[in-house]
Amino acid sequence: MKRTRLHWFLIAGSAAAIGVGAALGVRAVTDLVDSTLPDARGISNFNRPGTITLLASNGQVIQKLGPATREKVKAGEMPLLVQQAFIAAEDRRFYEHDGVDGWGVARALVTNLREGAVREGASTITQQLARTVFLSQDRTMTRKLKEAALALKLERQLSKQQILEQYLNYVYLGSSAYGVADAAWIYYSKKPEELTVPEAALIAGLPPAPSIYSPLVNPELALGRRSIVLARMAQAGFITSAEEAAAKQTPLNLKPAIPKYFLSQAPYFTNWVAQELPNVLSMDQLEVGGLKIRTSLNLEWQKEGRQVIRKNAPGALQGALVAMEPGTGLVRTLIGGKDFKTSQFNRASQALRSPGSTFKLFTYTAAVSAGLKPEDKFSNKERCYPAENFCIKGKGGSSTMVNGLAQSFNAFAVDVAEKTGYQRVIETARKLGLTEKIGAYPAMVLGANEQTVLDMTAAYAAIANRGVFVKPTPFEEISGPDGEVFWSRRVDGDRGNRAVDSDVADAMNWMLQRVVTSGTGIAARLDDRQVAGKTGTSEGARDLWFIGSLPQLTTTVWFGYDSNKKTGSSSGQAAWAWNQFMNKIKAELPIRVFPEKPVLTRKFTPPGKKNKKKRNDDLPYRGYEYQPDSYEPADQYEDSPFAPPRFEPEGDQPDLPYPADPYRAPRTPAPAPAPVNEAPAAAPPPAAAPPAEEGPRNWLKPQIQSR
Repeated sequence: MKRTRLHWFLIAGSAAAIGVGAALGVRAVTDLVDSTLPDARGISNFNRPGTITLLASNGQVIQKLGPATREKVKAGEMPLLVQQAFIAAEDRRFYEHDGVDGWGVARALVTNLREGAVREGASTITQQLARTVFLSQDRTMTRKLKEAALALKLERQLSKQQILEQYLNYVYLGSSAYGVADAAWIYYSKKPEELTVPEAALIAGLPPAPSIYSPLVNPELALGRRSIVLARMAQAGFITSAEEAAAKQTPLNLKPAIPKYFLSQAPYFTNWVAQELPNVLSMDQLEVGGLKIRTSLNLEWQKEGRQVIRKNAPGALQGALVAMEPGTGLVRTLIGGKDFKTSQFNRASQALRSPGSTFKLFTYTAAVSAGLKPEDKFSNKERCYPAENFCIKGKGGSSTMVNGLAQSFNAFAVDVAEKTGYQRVIETARKLGLTEKIGAYPAMVLGANEQTVLDMTAAYAAIANRGVFVKPTPFEEISGPDGEVFWSRRVDGDRGNRAVDSDVADAMNWMLQRVVTSGTGIAARLDDRQVAGKTGTSEGARDLWFIGSLPQLTTTVWFGYDSNKKTGSSSGQAAWAWNQFMNKIKAELPIRVFPEKPVLTRKFTPPGKKNKKKRNDDLPYRGYEYQPDSYEPADQYEDSPFAPPRFEPEGDQPDLPYPADPYRAPRTPAPAPAPVNEAPAAAPPPAAAPPAEEGPRNWLKPQIQSR
């Protein structure tokens, strides 16, 4: 039949319509599939689950936790040699396919059938990137289909160069190396641009089996794999045959290094961060990955504090240092020991130690709150307790409360506490943040109940903050992978609560300044600053403390042995270390002054009368058998702030009937031996020989020699 021109026109039109319809159908299907897949343009924000970046207050990286890419190569700066090595090793048709390589699949199938084993993979670089970022590693058909669809979408949304650079920044390369920059550092201590041909080839050969081909694990397998990659690079024309031959003869020449940011620059501080993090974030937030935590830490202060602790704690003596802002609770420095490598126990946040006379803060604060005044006089005579069969020695006479605190008189402090009321002292300690057990008995006044360095710092900081207690925190802000703020100190942090009245705190700060200008804390004196602080020494000088405040910073220094043996020194050692630290950092703190001494007008209200018959029933050590025959009087120590520290030779120490493990449970107070008054040296005396051991002690008794 003769076909007319109109007929051919209708046929052509129908074909065109079918083609357009098919194209539109494919486009519709593609759009439908794309709508169910993640947006590939957000790939640069990818973070692996469980990764956390800890930042100092100035934004400097302290540590990266979890499977983190610790360093990335910036866009446009990926070395050409590295790109060529990975293309030759993983995807030689990278620039020719659209995400899925049909020829590559066929080639891999033939190769694997010929070899009788899986020798070559068919996943493109684009597919590997899609799997790493968006999918699991499960070997299922559903996952493979999703991987292919995602690869096609990646190719439509990103350029080839963007895909390649992102892949090279995220691919796992063994030995905790995520990305080329990590691998170059971990295996060769180099930057990516410094890699040689054999080094780039070795790293490019790792993706198929990173743990097996790692040169740190199996050097022979790594060399074999390197040879394969070098051959492929020569076949692709990326290197010459001569370069291939020379590279194959090159030894591994490894120079291993720890991944950057793998180790913390402030391990005791980050140890505390790990303890506190579950208190501010949910488990889902912790697991999401990509968390950025801007902490309170001042890295330079941390380094200075670490040096001061190490310098002033010779031998097995340990030390801790905490510095926090009274008004914000931000902990700027936290050092929990001399060397985190040898001992991870955090003596700043975990160790329970006798606070010695630093505990007197709560007695005098309670006394002023109750209406007593710094000028009021109290007795410094020896105080004996027949029912408990022990005495607290005193030098006799009487003195004003401000002088008794400055000279750290023990019998005097107990007199103040008894006139004020033990329960008031305990209530004051609770308001100032102490949560450990505190007993209502004389030795409590002198530090018989153990506390942490961190808690004692926070209590003194509240006094420096004119009576407002703010809980210490290591966090400034925590954000998620997309920049969403999960937690902010300004919004979610502790707002503080009034623990004592401002006039009481002002009076205490005035009294604590006398401790430094004319009392036991004279070694802490700063020439250009007001310092309000207190020394503390437990029985036998087993714990040495100084807690001192400038108006905008409270810092605690503690020294002692984990075995709890005697130090042979005095609290002047801690005060002098505090002085060294503050002189290093004070230039960064504007000069400020404490409020003037207030006019106190409140009337003193005595505590309720005690029922003498029930007095001993409230003592917290009633469950223990008291052994008065084993009591040894406390060693006589006088603070000598400017004298060289005195230490007992470690070899002369007897075995102590108390576990040396610093993770020990806190000791429960028992009847107390007599403490010794603390007084400043009139002039710097010469260094004295260590006192002789007095023999075994009853370790159920609290350590209450207090300075």
